[in-house]
Amino acid sequence: MAGLAESGSNPDVDLLYDINGLAKDAPGWFDRVMEFVGEYGLLLAIVLLVVWCWWTVRRRGDEDAASSVAALVWAPLAAGIAVLVNVPIRGFVERPRPFLDHQGLEVLVSGKTDYSFVSDHATIVMAMAVGLFVAHRKFGLVALVLAVFGGFIRVYMGVHYPTDVVGGFALGTAVALLLSPVAMALLTPVTRAVERSPRVGWLVRARGRGAGDGEGAVIPGARRESASERDLAA
Repeated sequence: MAGLAESGSNPDVDLLYDINGLAKDAPGWFDRVMEFVGEYGLLLAIVLLVVWCWWTVRRRGDEDAASSVAALVWAPLAAGIAVLVNVPIRGFVERPRPFLDHQGLEVLVSGKTDYSFVSDHATIVMAMAVGLFVAHRKFGLVALVLAVFGGFIRVYMGVHYPTDVVGGFALGTAVALLLSPVAMALLTPVTRAVERSPRVGWLVRARGRGAGDGEGAVIPGARRESASERDLAA
């Protein structure tokens, strides 16, 4: 399987050189920024998006707050499971890093000695992005854009082939979507139990928030006054 990367005439290698070639033409400070973003920045940004989405969901206090929070909990769990699934895949494929088989690459991060396929970074960010998309479409779309950009940067840095990134996207998406029904069935009862707790219920729904809070809310047990009754009272 490692032979997939040995020929410099295949589209995967050609695209690698095209994208990584941008790093050669960029100033040094820009490459340092891309290195940080590719290694840590985008992953941190998606984590912050998950936290922001959680804060938004709990403050809004909708009836489905518990299930939304359960989906948000699933996002990092999906990323962790996807990485574990990737361990035997990497061991089976045994694809060397591109800079070990090809000369002239601008490698922004040194010391990478593990196998290249599938990209752990691409797997993690896509699993979290898809998990976030399941919980909240708008936040999820932003996370998906960041995940795709992160995959581009991994190739730009010279540490992955484009197909390493595509494989990571596919793996992260598959784990997040295929296991989502089971995960939601297990996590939602837990978040509902947390929601009912007087001590930690704020983790799911902000204090003082409840289903139907705000304008037009009806107090349980109360009866709405009809228009005819208001006219008679007048």
